[in-house]
Amino acid sequence: MVSPNTSRPALPSAASGPLRPSAVGAQSARQTTVHRGILALFVWCSMAVAATVACGADVLERRASWQAYNVETMSRMLRSSLDELGTVPERMDQASDEFISAIEKEDTDPLDALVATIRVIVPSVEKLVSSTQKSLDSLAAAGASIDPNTSAYGEIESLPKTMRMSVRTWLGRELVRNRLYDEALPVIAEVDPTESIDPAAVLFYRGACYHAMLMKKEALADLRRLLENEDDCPVRFSRTATMMVADIKPLKEDSLDEISRIMTDVTRRLDLGRSDEEVKKREQEIIDKLTKLIDKIEEQQQQQQQSSSGQGGQGGQGAPMNDSQAGGASGKGDVDPKKMKDRDGWGNLPPAERNEALQQISRDLPTHYREAIEAYFRKLATEGQ
Repeated sequence: MVSPNTSRPALPSAASGPLRPSAVGAQSARQTTVHRGILALFVWCSMAVAATVACGADVLERRASWQAYNVETMSRMLRSSLDELGTVPERMDQASDEFISAIEKEDTDPLDALVATIRVIVPSVEKLVSSTQKSLDSLAAAGASIDPNTSAYGEIESLPKTMRMSVRTWLGRELVRNRLYDEALPVIAEVDPTESIDPAAVLFYRGACYHAMLMKKEALADLRRLLENEDDCPVRFSRTATMMVADIKPLKEDSLDEISRIMTDVTRRLDLGRSDEEVKKREQEIIDKLTKLIDKIEEQQQQQQQSSSGQGGQGGQGAPMNDSQAGGASGKGDVDPKKMKDRDGWGNLPPAERNEALQQISRDLPTHYREAIEAYFRKLATEGQ
């Protein structure tokens, strides 16, 4: 039989005498360590909770930059604007009922419902809306009329703020939908989203306009602000905005991506029947940026040739590149030295190097852009020879 004393340690007793000082110190140290551990855990948990609360507050604050309005709120905004115009109460009631019915029963877009309601009450809005429905050119002209130098500007700007901002949002949306970005931007650029009945539409269509015009900073600002309150905007807005952010965020100046986008913009303008100075400006911009890429490739090729020439003791193959490089200096006279250099330098490149340069320039572009670039530089090569 096993003695109980062998199964567990003997407890101190009066008979065994008092605890030694070393034992008392060790026990006290263990208790102190435990207490400190508990205190540290408590402090850590408190800090974690505080950080979580602060983070949550920051998120809520960021999401509060705009919010969608419900039908009742939009109706009150409409009534307030009509009241500022001096509309009689009976007519305000009728307009409010029509507005709410169009949204709730007919599932009409709020901006369309608002414009349809007020155009029969406000002559300047009726005039503006009617002018947009004739043709694409008339829509563009309507956008251009919202200009401080036109008579229509005063008619629209004299409207109550909420009505004015909402009408501008509607017109800007129509212009963007028809790819009239140049006309849309002045209309919608200064609209305060919180003053329009549809804040999400302001941010989305203005962001889309900036995106199409390669205004990266402005596009990211509006689209990211839209996505702050993703739950309050239509799914089509949030998904498209997310894609636009991902699309324009990596855009870099003078890159192949930028050149491709400028080509797309020129194509858009030509599709709209535009052949004005802006189109010529954009076309020249494409040529200048492509030329800049060619200069860079020529410089790289020259450095490679000089390096191989130094190693092999032969420098004859570098002569054409030296001629091309020398043309980079500013010349005198009426002829554009840059254009002369572009043509002569490209024509003097050996065929193998010219093909390699073409591949480097166009490898990341769509097929139709690549073909256009190759055709352009084939022409330069022919003229250079």
